[in-house]
Amino acid sequence: MKNITLIAAIGKNNELGKNNHLIWHIPEDLKFFRSQTENKLIVMGLNTLNSLPKLLQNRTHLVLTHQNLPQTEQVMVFHKKEDLLNFISIANQEVMVIGGASIYRQFLDYADKMVLTRIDKSAPADCYFPKFSLNDWDETILSSYEYNNIKYKHLVYTRKTNF
Repeated sequence: MKNITLIAAIGKNNELGKNNHLIWHIPEDLKFFRSQTENKLIVMGLNTLNSLPKLLQNRTHLVLTHQNLPQTEQVMVFHKKEDLLNFISIANQEVMVIGGASIYRQFLDYADKMVLTRIDKSAPADCYFPKFSLNDWDETILSSYEYNNIKYKHLVYTRKTNF
């Protein structure tokens, strides 16, 4: 779909998190995440929702889960991926998929863009970003940084179109 973007910070081995927490806490990257997701619809699973210290301001949370959750002005709950995809198709705006690992796997084939922070380091993890073929994506480097001896880059991957 032309309006689905995956966004994540991943390590050398596609590490995402451990014990339902982010592995790296890089203040500038958190600001980057905010700038990329603010005023947009954000898709997540229940574990990601529960990992947030609070609901993210200026964003509508679309939660895909089998659990019953109360719907609020900021939280819309979907029990079937097909229902969520249908909602996204008529949303007419960019939708950011923010995790976790299972949600990334389910939406990778539907995304036309990924915004990834590639961290030049490995760390113990229990969840990983799905593997994808670089042959299917065009890569653009937005910026390179270093924080506390951790080098990282902000990258945009755009799905190649086959004619």
